[in-house]
Amino acid sequence: MRAIVINSPGGPEALQVQEVPAPVPGPGEVLIDVAAAGLNRADVLQRQGHYPVPAGSSEYPGLEVSGRIAAVGTGVEGLSVGADVVALLTGGGYADQVNVPAGQVLPVPAGLDLVTAAALPETAATVFSNLFMAAGVTEGDHVLIHGGAGGIGTMAIQMVAAFGAVPMVTAGSPEKLELARSLGAQVLINYKTEDFVARVREVTDGRGADVILDVIGAKYLQRNLEALAVSGRLVIIGLQGGTKAEIDLNLLMRKRLAVIGTTLRARPTEEKAAIMQAVKQYVWPLVEAGKIRPLVDKTFPLAEAAAAHEYFDSGVHTGKILLTT
Repeated sequence: MRAIVINSPGGPEALQVQEVPAPVPGPGEVLIDVAAAGLNRADVLQRQGHYPVPAGSSEYPGLEVSGRIAAVGTGVEGLSVGADVVALLTGGGYADQVNVPAGQVLPVPAGLDLVTAAALPETAATVFSNLFMAAGVTEGDHVLIHGGAGGIGTMAIQMVAAFGAVPMVTAGSPEKLELARSLGAQVLINYKTEDFVARVREVTDGRGADVILDVIGAKYLQRNLEALAVSGRLVIIGLQGGTKAEIDLNLLMRKRLAVIGTTLRARPTEEKAAIMQAVKQYVWPLVEAGKIRPLVDKTFPLAEAAAAHEYFDSGVHTGKILLTT
């Protein structure tokens, strides 16, 4: 089969198409003929040499796919050959076929085409596990979402709105903010021209955000804490703005704040399976009802993975970028 390999870290040109041995499903695994794979920032970090592959995982990038089950390993129940599915991976999605633990595989939501469905697993699992399972977002909460026009951001806006909370977003252009508004964002903040701390305080009558979903990291840490309400929760899922920053412990203690740092890729298989079952229970019905839709910016053939990464690196995209086989 074909797979995208990284022989040495670097720019998009580091992604090369090669013929490699096809995988064989082991006990508890399913083999998927990949229809499409989602491009995530973790793939970019892996390409650059900044994200070591977890032990025992595929060396090929790709953390989510859609496709059709080609074979099932021993002990797998409830999944059969020929079924259209999506899957959350630890790696290996940039390929014609991939092995996945059965617990990380879900049916494609009714009414969604197979290729578009590839935009769901990583974003849905990341947003639901962090905002609702970890940070406990409830109806009426004010939730600030940084990077509101990206794949995670566009999913977070819709999910927060669907569960009755108030989505507030930051983005860097009027066009991206308008997209966020069309998806349900109620507060739009251009981080290039506005102070998000001041705006959040303004729209919450000085109270602050109940929860912040942050992909920036160190650069935003202090301002995020200032923007939170008493007993607010900051969930850090990205480090685009650096990895190290000082924290004002007095502010943290006085406001009784919680700072939650998480990654999804390296979690144990059992935890990922539990997250995916929660997604199936709470998110899939909203997708099937049309209240949440995966937003796909552009698709590229698998062989053009380098071009897809170049487009991602440009920062102009909104929503997800997919690789199709």
